[in-house]
Amino acid sequence: MMSIFFASSSVDALAEMSVKAFELVPAVERDLLMGDKARINIECIECCGKHLYLGTNDCFIHHFLLDEVTSPKGKLSYSAQKLLHKYLGLKKPVAELRAASALERLIVLCDGIVFLVDMVTLETVPSAAGGGAKIRGVTAFCINENPVNGDPFCVEMGVLSSKRRTVQIYMVHEDRVQLVKEVTTPEQPCAVSVDGYFLCVALATQYMILNYNTGASQDLFPYNSERRTPIVKRIGREEFLLAAPGGLGMFANAEGVSQRAPVNWSESVIGAAVCFPYVVALDESFITIHSMLDQQLKQTLSFRDGHILQDFEGKVILASTKAVYILVPLPLERQIQDLLAGHRVEEALLLTEGAQQNIPKEKFQILHKRILQQAGFIQFGQLQFLEAKEHFRKGQLDVRELISLYPLLLPASSPFTRCHPPLHEFADLNHLAQGDQDKVLRCKKFLISYLGEVRSTETANGCGEDVDTALLKLYAEQDHDSLLDLLASDNACLLADSVPWLEKYNKYFALGLLYRCNGQDSAALQLWIRVADGDLQDSTRSDLYEYIVDVLCSCSTLDLVWKYADWALRKDPTMGVHIFTKRPASKELPQLKPDDVISYLGEHSQALLLYLEYLVLERQIKKEKFHTHLAMLYLEKVLSLLSMSPTDKEKISSSREMLQALLRGSNLYHAKSLLGKMENCEQLLLERATLHGRLEEHDKALHLLVHELRDFPSAEAYCVWASASRDLAYRQQLFHLLLGIYLDGNPAGKPQAPAGSGELAMAAVDLLNRHGEVFDAVRVLRMLPEGWSLQLLRPFLGRAIRASVHASRTSQIAVGLAHSENLQLLHDRLKDRKKPIFVSEKKGCHLCHNTFSEPDVVCLPGGVPVHTHCVAQRVRDSPTKRQLTNSSNHT
Repeated sequence: MMSIFFASSSVDALAEMSVKAFELVPAVERDLLMGDKARINIECIECCGKHLYLGTNDCFIHHFLLDEVTSPKGKLSYSAQKLLHKYLGLKKPVAELRAASALERLIVLCDGIVFLVDMVTLETVPSAAGGGAKIRGVTAFCINENPVNGDPFCVEMGVLSSKRRTVQIYMVHEDRVQLVKEVTTPEQPCAVSVDGYFLCVALATQYMILNYNTGASQDLFPYNSERRTPIVKRIGREEFLLAAPGGLGMFANAEGVSQRAPVNWSESVIGAAVCFPYVVALDESFITIHSMLDQQLKQTLSFRDGHILQDFEGKVILASTKAVYILVPLPLERQIQDLLAGHRVEEALLLTEGAQQNIPKEKFQILHKRILQQAGFIQFGQLQFLEAKEHFRKGQLDVRELISLYPLLLPASSPFTRCHPPLHEFADLNHLAQGDQDKVLRCKKFLISYLGEVRSTETANGCGEDVDTALLKLYAEQDHDSLLDLLASDNACLLADSVPWLEKYNKYFALGLLYRCNGQDSAALQLWIRVADGDLQDSTRSDLYEYIVDVLCSCSTLDLVWKYADWALRKDPTMGVHIFTKRPASKELPQLKPDDVISYLGEHSQALLLYLEYLVLERQIKKEKFHTHLAMLYLEKVLSLLSMSPTDKEKISSSREMLQALLRGSNLYHAKSLLGKMENCEQLLLERATLHGRLEEHDKALHLLVHELRDFPSAEAYCVWASASRDLAYRQQLFHLLLGIYLDGNPAGKPQAPAGSGELAMAAVDLLNRHGEVFDAVRVLRMLPEGWSLQLLRPFLGRAIRASVHASRTSQIAVGLAHSENLQLLHDRLKDRKKPIFVSEKKGCHLCHNTFSEPDVVCLPGGVPVHTHCVAQRVRDSPTKRQLTNSSNHT
């Protein structure tokens, strides 16, 4: 509630409001108007610019000059100066005044007569020759503020007659009036308003719209003019405001349609005006102000004895019987700020958006953005985060305004200063939360969400460092999972501000990522190594050691690789060697030379072994030194295991298998060097045999396998391996060599053992029976001792015979097929070349030129017939035989 006191007793200064939209300011006070004449009452008013005209009950017109006066505090008041008053001589109250400024005339209604008065002298204008300047029998008139005649020195006027059910349209000139149209109405009209061709008329029982150009009409709604004074007010182009039953202010357009919701005012309203976006209504005791945007009552001013309310070019003027007041609208921004101060966000936004048509575009955009931002902060303070975020987004809030509420989140180097005047009333988050930690936490979670959304949008343009640094600090403080995602992506986090914050919350892994983002890989590795060694505590990654190895794998600075690889290898050689074996093969990444790596790994035997396996087995590099080095390491490992006491048979077996696989699979190692290292080792006979095989010393290899190792299956496998990439003859030679060693095991000249007895003899039999297809059966039979039983060799001999028969038959089939193919080709050739050849006694031989006496001829290439004996003679005489085709033709 707010009280305002005026000098006149007609104004009760009690004002009720939800928003203060207007102030009631005196314009012409009682003493200035009437002096000591107590019976003078104001009947009508007109305002044209600074000129105010009052019509009184004693038939006078008073002319005042109004000047606006603004106090140092911005408060508006009016100073009135009386210029003139004039008695009209009719002894009746002046009922209506309207200014026609283009004509410098006042249109006056007094005692039922409309006539013209000079605006300056207030003298009645005499009638022009041939035309009258008066209209009699008039109850009311109105000016068409949207004229259709196009003459700027002529005023259109609608007139209601007391004696006829019509609305008359007059053209008012400087010294005469002219009737141009008369429209009949179904009832006696009592109020009218004109816009263009449209008349909005209050009849005795209803309102209606008339088009005086086409004659079309549209009934609006019923109304009892005897109970209430009708109100018909033009408020805009082809739109009217009407007093409807039930205390409603109804809007209607020229089509008779209401496009705005009605306002709910008093049943006893006697006057109304529009000062967008407000509808001002006057009843016997109050001025009510409703919003046209939401139809809500915004302000109520107590005003006794009021009986006139009109608006003139946006200026709302009220009058009691004794004084004149002006309803001065407060600046729109002040109204909006008052609403925001009362946390009435939606009303403030509605008022802002509703006033768009009355504000220049650029100014409106600035105002609208600021109001949205303020609204966002109000809702933020009420923890209405979704609404706040939407208003921040629409208002294009500088996100640092929000960040600055959170202590220490903005970087120390940020140049940001808060908007002035401020967008909110909060000093910081602590002020907002008033010690409520749950509210603090909810606000921080909102900021995390909001910054995460805006950091990659235009909202964050120009302040990426502030946004990302604030987000990093919040992530670290709240132990948020997105901290690593932020640092793994492109970011603008400031190192100087972020380091202490990450250290405070033991986020050393994240700090390492930040170092890497700023090109400080060495600092990152040093920090992570301290964490991996337990010097610093950070549980972010349990696999930090593996991560460090991965970083070194892809590190583009080789000095860092050499510097920190030693630590990784000492901690875990098996994983550490991945620095060298898992390094991506990329043109952008400098590559490590194998020789340098091998030299570096000299002190790390296990890693060296793994690296050589990578070179030889995975990358399959064909270099003798790498293969030899790997084989030597395998051999040294086996010899070391053999020298241990007690021996670990499982490890020895596994290591020997690796050595044997390399010796069999590679042909690039230096066999003599390896052989020399294991020559005296009786436990590595199989490996020695393989090395002899690489040296083509097959007899030595087989001697070791047969006589020293006594491993006959390995001997057979050796022959298969040694001849794997050779031809059949080489393979046959190896197997015959093995067979010979088996057979030579029996001393020459001694009687043969019984069939099936003797280890070497049985090995020989098994060899023949398993690999009979490799052997030359005839040669084998010559090698076998005479005393051997054929039953032992039955599988071998049966297979040999079948193979021989199969080979013979296969050869015969091949010859037959070749012969058949040859015949077919000859047939096809003859078929392609065969043409009819004609011979007769008239034709001669191409060789002897004698004529043919018999049909047997030989055809030379080209189809030329010759005698058979001529061809035979030519073939005998020629050193090279020619292919001829025989054919018999009959003439």
